[in-house]
Amino acid sequence: MHNRTLFEYAVIRVMPRVEREEFLNIGIILYCAKQKYLKMLYILDEQRLQAFSDYLDMNELKEHLCSFERICSGDADGGPIAKLDMPSRFRWLSATRSTVLQTSKVHPGLCVDAEETTNRLFSQLVL
Repeated sequence: MHNRTLFEYAVIRVMPRVEREEFLNIGIILYCAKQKYLKMLYILDEQRLQAFSDYLDMNELKEHLCSFERICSGDADGGPIAKLDMPSRFRWLSATRSTVLQTSKVHPGLCVDAEETTNRLFSQLVL
């Protein structure tokens, strides 16, 4: 039997009007400490998002997603949060916030391969 390790993930959501609490899932952030893995995947279907809400500023959303990517990868251009260790970056990215770009609550699971699990969850929960 393969060694399964604990992972945590959150779904990335776009909530154009926070007060209405309506959202679309656009991505996944997955963290697995034992495999030293932190990755996010997302898809920005602009037509679908514009149909969902004509209030959405796509350029601003893209900027926020780029910031999330830089922080997730620990990019030197990601600011002080990107310099934190991997678990701290995941906690910051998955923290509760009242903005257009949000994440779900963090969910745990067990996996053999964090990359395969990220892709599977992305396909199941986003695509």
